[in-house]
Amino acid sequence: MINPKVSVILPVYNVENYLHQCMESLIKQSMQEIEIIAVNDESQDKSLEILEEYAKKDSRIMIINQKNGGAGKARNTGMDAAKGEYLSFLDPDDFFEYSMLEKAYNKAKMNNLDIVIYKCDFYNEENNSYTHNKWTLKMEHLPPYEPFSHRQFTLNIFGVFVGWSWDKLFKYNFIKENNIRFQEQRTSNDLYFVFSAIALAKRIAVIPEILIHQRRDSKESLSKTREKSWDNFYRALLELRVKLQKNGIFDELEKDFISYSLHACLWNYRTLNGVSRELLMESLKRDWFKNLGINNQPKDYFLDINNNNDYILYKNIISEV
Repeated sequence: MINPKVSVILPVYNVENYLHQCMESLIKQSMQEIEIIAVNDESQDKSLEILEEYAKKDSRIMIINQKNGGAGKARNTGMDAAKGEYLSFLDPDDFFEYSMLEKAYNKAKMNNLDIVIYKCDFYNEENNSYTHNKWTLKMEHLPPYEPFSHRQFTLNIFGVFVGWSWDKLFKYNFIKENNIRFQEQRTSNDLYFVFSAIALAKRIAVIPEILIHQRRDSKESLSKTREKSWDNFYRALLELRVKLQKNGIFDELEKDFISYSLHACLWNYRTLNGVSRELLMESLKRDWFKNLGINNQPKDYFLDINNNNDYILYKNIISEV
């Protein structure tokens, strides 16, 4: 396809159990003017074979093979090959409403948007159930009009949306003009990409519908490797701060950034276990809290502190002997 409306970029690594469902939900999208760029990250299972079966039947599918480098590198590889007006970065263990790309693209074109964001739910394959979590898109903190930029948010801008890329559609020219890339690290590789885009976008809007289903509790999930990459979120935060500084907007977003940094540190501390958690705690105490600007800030400085337990946990960590 010479001029696809949307380039779908799919990093693929050892997901043979879920790839058929993902691909079926893509090739059956109601909007046909798309290209599907599957970047095989040196899979060791039958993922490549499955992709090749689909590519033989559908000329819109492009397969790129690369040496194992992680999802961030795969997304950059796919983005470099993309020809679409808009970009959709999806995960191969998820699946999608057939109208997802059409609705997102039409919304984007109608309003000349830089980013479109939509709702998702979580699919648990063990009991074949779906759970919607409102925290992935906090509608109550959005302005009553569209489009909007971060300056109209009533909450910490990094707390309104989640820093993952797959529930969003991005205008490709906007991404290129602002030189926004994925970090090529094991996990948290989309945090920098997403929050840089949200901070720099001038025209954002949402679709208040569930259009994507994220598979939870799968061993192959791209989000299941944090135990081995417990420090990646910190590297992403540092890179995000540099991006905001280079674009001259860090001063106005400093409180948002520091507040989100505290949230990210505490969330990772709560959800890690064993040696990884111990290493994280030592790093936070030693210099990470300080390096992120968190140390010595009073409780009322932080935006969107969920409850007293967050601040108490922070104080407990820094006072731990």
